[in-house]
Amino acid sequence: MASARQPTARQARLGAELRKLREAAGMSGTEAAAFLGGERSLISHVEAGRWGIKPERVQFLASHYAATDQDLIHALTAMARERRNGWWEKYRGVLPPAMLDLSELEHHAARLRTAQALLIPGIFQIDEYARAVFSSSSPGISDDELNVRVAHRVSRRGIFERESPTPYEAIIHEAALHINYGSRGIARKQLEYLLSITEWPSVEIRVIPFDLEAFIGLTPQLFYSDGPLSQLDTVVVESAHDIIFLDARAQLDKYRALFAAFEKVSLDVDGSRKIIHRILGEK
Repeated sequence: MASARQPTARQARLGAELRKLREAAGMSGTEAAAFLGGERSLISHVEAGRWGIKPERVQFLASHYAATDQDLIHALTAMARERRNGWWEKYRGVLPPAMLDLSELEHHAARLRTAQALLIPGIFQIDEYARAVFSSSSPGISDDELNVRVAHRVSRRGIFERESPTPYEAIIHEAALHINYGSRGIARKQLEYLLSITEWPSVEIRVIPFDLEAFIGLTPQLFYSDGPLSQLDTVVVESAHDIIFLDARAQLDKYRALFAAFEKVSLDVDGSRKIIHRILGEK
């Protein structure tokens, strides 16, 4: 068993899914631990994500729990196998753990969606824009920390540079396109870059226009990550001071419905590109 001082969101999710399988089998933690040759605390640590678990032991437990969902067992086994250090680990102890958890989530996602009310999505922010956003949300931030946060944010774009780029849908309210973070010049450069992103093959950018007649309540920053199976999806709600990961079935259903509503009222890709181009011309 590998030890983790503070489990990442992905490690905690694997443990939580193993706990669900055990509880569905009506088995106690003590019984499960005995099967693995350990004490009750062993299963507690594994299910809390504090200790890693080898892929073959995931399969042993699933068999012991009489789990029959082979797709889920395969996905959990893969999660146990993928305990390698990602690029984000160099920021461990420097940036808040939740920021690194978001990077890890993006790295492993089958598909990503985001809805933004007041900002260009972080993964698409240019250096100057990101600096202005961080400076406004964290007054007094040091230059060193600001540099690290910007470098980390830019590095997240690596998911689009792989042989198979991650499919990504960004729904942005028109308000975010008008706000001049930093300066009008920075906002213009950001919109120019956003226009170039609309040509990326795996990215779809859609705008919710001001002239929408129906009311649509839009959370400031919302992400939806598709896992290998729908029950392994994750919702991320981000504010200026916190990042929250949600994965309960009712929560996933709620946010799937929200994204469907956002898509329904947003412009198509061509219409969104036109509105970005128009606003750029007004800068």
